[in-house]
Amino acid sequence: MGVNEKFTPIRKGLLGFLLLKIISADKVYVADILRQLKGTEFATQEGTLYPLLSKMRREKLLDYEWKESDAGPPRKYYELTARGREQLRETSDYWQRISGTVKSLGQPPAS
Repeated sequence: MGVNEKFTPIRKGLLGFLLLKIISADKVYVADILRQLKGTEFATQEGTLYPLLSKMRREKLLDYEWKESDAGPPRKYYELTARGREQLRETSDYWQRISGTVKSLGQPPAS
């Protein structure tokens, strides 16, 4: 089992959090999200992204609007709902706590 496969569950679990972060910055199209994730440990494909975005929409964390495109059919642009912004804030706070815990465990006690 390669390193990437070993950490798949962690990456998969964090992808929703990263989507909230990306979408919080501005209304985004799926290609924009894929571009931001490309070259990171969280690079993914549309086939992974669309079901997660649909799930997040059902949970009322995000919504979308259709916008006309200069290069083809209309596109869905995603944005966070108030509930999504609250989820992002809670998850960010939790991330800070657990990353602090991870850093502190296994360290020699302070004198």
